[in-house]
Amino acid sequence: MAYRLEGSMLEVCSCLAICPCWIGQAPDGGHCEGTIAWHFDKGDIDGVDVSGLTIALASYIPGVAVDGNWKVAVFVDDNATPEQEEAILAVYTGKKGGPVADLAQLIGEVVSVERAPITFDVEKNKGSLRIGSDISGELQPFEGATGELTTLHDAVFSVIPGAPAYVGTASSFKMKNDKVGIDLELQGHSSVQGAFLFVG
Repeated sequence: MAYRLEGSMLEVCSCLAICPCWIGQAPDGGHCEGTIAWHFDKGDIDGVDVSGLTIALASYIPGVAVDGNWKVAVFVDDNATPEQEEAILAVYTGKKGGPVADLAQLIGEVVSVERAPITFDVEKNKGSLRIGSDISGELQPFEGATGELTTLHDAVFSVIPGAPAYVGTASSFKMKNDKVGIDLELQGHSSVQGAFLFVG
């Protein structure tokens, strides 16, 4: 076993609710601009403990997500040691195989890899994400008539494969990244939360 990563994911994008990428359809407006972050509550990569750290992407998806050719900027938690950063990047570039490699193969271009302060919080099903000074989002899930969270299962595409996704909305979402070519400030667009367990 090369890695075992367990934690939570937060995603916000430019699509309206619910992001069509998850059901294998073209995104709203023909392309999707967003951020995805995975926080490791517990994590081991070839004996390197990465618990408490986060990796995130600023992404431009030019069409249907599963068709690939994503352009991304990668952000590694600035609390990571050089050894931890190397281990995390080895997983998220697909070098360690497993379910994360399936996601990595969708990326066509990595425009930058940077260290950044990342704040990742989930409390009472609401999420908050900050990546440096240029990316931020406030997320809340949809609820059904019974008060249960609106949940997406068995989707064509998922950044947390094998786990349910809690779809919702972002009351605010700001993202600026010149290297990816994104400058957004939106309210009321798609958000997704969920837990994951990646074993590779």
